[in-house]
Amino acid sequence: MVGGSVMAHFGALHYWWPKVTAKMYPEVWARIVAVVIFLGFNLTFFPQYLLGYQGMPRRYHACPPEFQVLNVLSSAGASVLAIGYLLPFAYLGWSLFRGVRAGSNPWGATGLEWRRPSPPPTHNFEAEPAAPGDTYDYDPEAEVPVRPDTQPALR
Repeated sequence: MVGGSVMAHFGALHYWWPKVTAKMYPEVWARIVAVVIFLGFNLTFFPQYLLGYQGMPRRYHACPPEFQVLNVLSSAGASVLAIGYLLPFAYLGWSLFRGVRAGSNPWGATGLEWRRPSPPPTHNFEAEPAAPGDTYDYDPEAEVPVRPDTQPALR
């Protein structure tokens, strides 16, 4: 459940961050954190899968010696995963004060939310909008996203 719900939350947070805050986060940091979370997740849960396959019951306060290595590996993975979950607070918080101003559509998406300025005004549309064409297609004429290498480094 962690892989599906928490990763979906982080994906949505990163996708709509420029719309909500009108600031871009350093994409390089986001990619690094995605790798850290991926490694931490697999280092946490793959040993647990192997332990279950070998017959280790869950939620024991002490484990038999033959399961010790995989339990320690899983605990180390949980620490890596925790670091990966905490790092976005640093670079997303940094982007609020020092991030490059995001355009109204930094991803080149065609959904209705990207047709308004960032951050959106209190009343987004004066009248009910009509969805333009295929909303799941990307607009080649859309604003070009700001590249992370043009942003100041995270200090």
